[in-house]
Amino acid sequence: MKDKRIVSPGPGHTLVGEYGEKLIPPPDWAFLPAGDAGVTRKVTAKGTYWRVQVKKGKRLISKGIWAPKVTIHEAQQTVSATRNTEDYQKKRAYELQRREKKQNEYEIEFCSEVEKYLNFHPQYLPIAKAMAKMITDHAIPVGSGTVARTSMIPIEDRAGKAVIAWMRHQTTAYDNLNIPKIKGERRAVRRLLAEQSVKVLAKYRKGETIQPTCPLFKAIHKHIKAQ
Repeated sequence: MKDKRIVSPGPGHTLVGEYGEKLIPPPDWAFLPAGDAGVTRKVTAKGTYWRVQVKKGKRLISKGIWAPKVTIHEAQQTVSATRNTEDYQKKRAYELQRREKKQNEYEIEFCSEVEKYLNFHPQYLPIAKAMAKMITDHAIPVGSGTVARTSMIPIEDRAGKAVIAWMRHQTTAYDNLNIPKIKGERRAVRRLLAEQSVKVLAKYRKGETIQPTCPLFKAIHKHIKAQ
């Protein structure tokens, strides 16, 4: 009999079902952590498993699945045997090369879009290039969870949001603020800090004289010095 459920971690070693009911996995079950999609697919294809999910922001993150030990063992053995074949190794090597090439191309494209968004005056072009590289290095890695990794919005919008997010953490006191846990308060604070960041960027775009006390000036030079 198949048994598919979505559960969440409960107190101790218990789990909580979709309706708040307390659950304990059967004694002949084991937990398979998330991370190996191939094995997970083999196990879930059998139709008997409990998927453990936690909410992170607006997203649901899978932590892994509970399933019969024998099902997990068979799936691991099958996947391991497949991965040891020469054909699989060749396909895997090709896929890794393809992904690396795609990642490198996106990195170059994203960095260029960040520099376009900054649109600094020619005299501050070196700063724009350095800043674009810093923001790209932070936002572009696979699995970073930043706005740069989403495909839901155009790349130029991703670049602009990445700049503001980077400045929020590097040029403001945001990380040390004690923001009340009131609905909409954090969003309001971010909006205010974004407005401040836009004003700072405007000075570089117009070619105005920048004082050493400028938070962006200090952040960039601190990073360059650390390099």
